[in-house]
Amino acid sequence: MVFRKVAVFAALLLLAACASTPKPSRPAPPHRPTAPAAKPEPPKPLTAVDVGVVAGPAIETLGLTPDTARKAMAAFRLSCPVLVRRTDASGLTLPQDWRDACDDAAGRLDIDGPAFFAQRFDAVVVGDGKAFATGYYEPEIEGSRTHIPGYDTPVYRRPPDLVEVDPGALGGTPTGKKQRGRVVDGRFQLYYDRAQIEGGALANQGLEIAWARDPIEFFFLQIQGSGRLLQPDGTVMRIGYDGQNGRDYVGIGKVMRDKGLIGQGTDYATSMQGMMGWLRGHPDQIDSVLNENKSFVFFRELTGAGPIGALGVAVTGKGSVAADPKFIPLGAPVLLSLDRAEASGLWVAQDTGGAIKGANRVDTFWGAGQAARTTAGGMSGRGQAWLLLPKGALARIAARRGSARPSPQR
Repeated sequence: MVFRKVAVFAALLLLAACASTPKPSRPAPPHRPTAPAAKPEPPKPLTAVDVGVVAGPAIETLGLTPDTARKAMAAFRLSCPVLVRRTDASGLTLPQDWRDACDDAAGRLDIDGPAFFAQRFDAVVVGDGKAFATGYYEPEIEGSRTHIPGYDTPVYRRPPDLVEVDPGALGGTPTGKKQRGRVVDGRFQLYYDRAQIEGGALANQGLEIAWARDPIEFFFLQIQGSGRLLQPDGTVMRIGYDGQNGRDYVGIGKVMRDKGLIGQGTDYATSMQGMMGWLRGHPDQIDSVLNENKSFVFFRELTGAGPIGALGVAVTGKGSVAADPKFIPLGAPVLLSLDRAEASGLWVAQDTGGAIKGANRVDTFWGAGQAARTTAGGMSGRGQAWLLLPKGALARIAARRGSARPSPQR
């Protein structure tokens, strides 16, 4: 900040015999027109209905193949028991909208996928339809159920003092908004951030369900939200999301790129592999970089099919995407046409993610293993997205709001 010194001069008037001499008048200050008040920014769209929905092309014209339809059909069948009874946060569908399609899909393993989706759904465009797709996978890293030498990174379950409450309700005026944190002496506090947890804030409380061998690998497993711990005896322990500390997620890729650590002009690509390479080459800076992301994820052991997405069903490799449920109904098919051929095709929204926000933003799921890791880690695709809604849903939206006219997109 720059401080200015202002010199003040006092004019001394000498009293003389001509005390009645008039004082010179000061000129009127120049007129300065009043600046117009800044226009308030329009509110950001809250749901798909707010951002606008119009009819897209006929599904038969969008190049849906039997292979991509087969994967999507398997994922859609898993979604149906939830679809027919859940509330859609996007405002686009009602539970009964899905019943005919789900009844048709149930038990028909020989169904013609492209024909099924063309007969039971309409393609619509949400907002401008411009899609951005990244990728995620189920990591496999070395871990142990017990703390043994070389396995020193704790995998914590959700702490019992992590609560989700309206801070204003604790002795104040409720705001109607819940926040994750903890209550200390009757007062709400933010929960421990990553640096505090890594520094031992939760140590020796019996919260460890396992121990990871590599802190970098575990950090990226947290971002994925689930994974497999390969035990020293050859067995596998599967872990899944069990809550988060309430701190905002910060993508360290952007942080590292902004600092000139990865990307153009460096030896490290702007990808998960590039980030890992830089971190391993600079072990003394690992903590400072990782702690830029104050978010910390807790886990539980998973049994049965998985990993489990936000819809409550197992996600399907090359068939499921994470999306923002306010813009894409969870359980709905999404058809992508991207500049990345491997991610183009039909997917089903069955998961969410802290960084997956807004219309037409998706995170494609690639399964487990090295191939999935490589594809997901380098995935960044742009293009067009069409959301598939059950027949009749768009007409109802148009009748209710008058803003979703079902005229074909050109």
